[in-house]
Amino acid sequence: MPPSDAEPRVLLDLYSAATAAVAPGPALENRLRVARSSKPWIIALGKAAVPMADTAVRLLHQGGSRPAGGIVIGPTASGSDGSPLPYHPGDHPEPGVASFAAAEELARTVARIPADAEVWVLLSGGTSSLIAAPEAGLSADELSSIYSLLLGSGLDIAAMNRIRKRFSRWGGGRLARALAPAAVRVYIVSDVIGDDLASIGSGPCVPDTTVAAEVRRLLEGSNLWSRLPASARELVLSTEDGLSPETPKPGDPAFARVSSEIIASNRLALEAAARRARELGLRVTVTDAPISGEAMSTGASLARQLLSACQTAVNARAVAQCLIWGGETTVTFGNQTPGLGGRCQELALAAAEVLQQAHTRAELLAAGTDGRDGPTDAAGAIVNQDTWAAVQRAGRDPAQDLARHNSYQSLDAAGVLLRPGLTGTNVMDVVIGVCLGGTASRQ
Repeated sequence: MPPSDAEPRVLLDLYSAATAAVAPGPALENRLRVARSSKPWIIALGKAAVPMADTAVRLLHQGGSRPAGGIVIGPTASGSDGSPLPYHPGDHPEPGVASFAAAEELARTVARIPADAEVWVLLSGGTSSLIAAPEAGLSADELSSIYSLLLGSGLDIAAMNRIRKRFSRWGGGRLARALAPAAVRVYIVSDVIGDDLASIGSGPCVPDTTVAAEVRRLLEGSNLWSRLPASARELVLSTEDGLSPETPKPGDPAFARVSSEIIASNRLALEAAARRARELGLRVTVTDAPISGEAMSTGASLARQLLSACQTAVNARAVAQCLIWGGETTVTFGNQTPGLGGRCQELALAAAEVLQQAHTRAELLAAGTDGRDGPTDAAGAIVNQDTWAAVQRAGRDPAQDLARHNSYQSLDAAGVLLRPGLTGTNVMDVVIGVCLGGTASRQ
């Protein structure tokens, strides 16, 4: 098999290994075998809500039990056939009518849970948007505008969620407050750098350590404060002045009977990809520091690292190389209207520009582990030293698309988008580079 055919297949193999390792169903099953309840309530929220809920229901059934009730809120139009738990779709990446309706259904479910119940909260990425509903004093349209503003701000997910939870009905420990004094077990698929519990899904069941004044300073420092709806600014200032209640803080009795456990993370995905790469005979380097910052500059930097590793391997006549990174980058729109794409696609297109310099075969995959990158049908892309020229041959200007955050159009024109479909998990992004030998083609 020639290198041009082999490399994408290797990268797809490694991506599959990464996502399979963090499949939420098996990960949750390992924990629930030692955490049985006779009849728990189940609240499953996020991109992995359906497989997590299905696993919990199946294990209860095997033990001769069933859920007392609950709700499943995910990103797809429908849930599992035959599930005893009602399914309600939300909107993602920005909240909309479905999210607001799902949030109301969540409120109705929570209101039915007895004080002496046990509740399993199955939490994964995407929850912030899927159950978004405005705090008192905000309208639904105003909350949507805040989410839209944050998505184009260039802030990382942790910073965005510190702000989001301030305006969202269920974020910042408010779900735990509503469930108290029930015993709550939270099982989490992490989609944030450092696995910070307060950031995952905007921390619905953990204390919010950020006070209103810090939120205001963060917004001011990001030049977002003046762009917020007036009612949102008033809410922050009112809380800062003690006129409106703060989010639940550490020590609040709402958390007295709450336990939280991370069952899948980006690190587990990277380790699985590395194991598979070694099985294929590749020399593997996994970068410990998570990738972050602007997708465009990160893509160029990672491509340069890959080229350096490839050249070193050629000079030393070493075995084929594989470099693996994980994390989550950002895209800052500023005042311009963005085109179509996502952070992984922008990273990949920026990498393709640098990879033109390659003198050996070099290939790079950048993709979201959830199977979706931004508001598109692609998880990311696989690019090499020929991609940039392929875009140009297709009649597009890749530099212009990159500058306009319109990476989808260029990558689609070159035929290099990765479309695996929704994976049912979400542990941020993976970037994998390989050089398997052979001479770079110039077309």
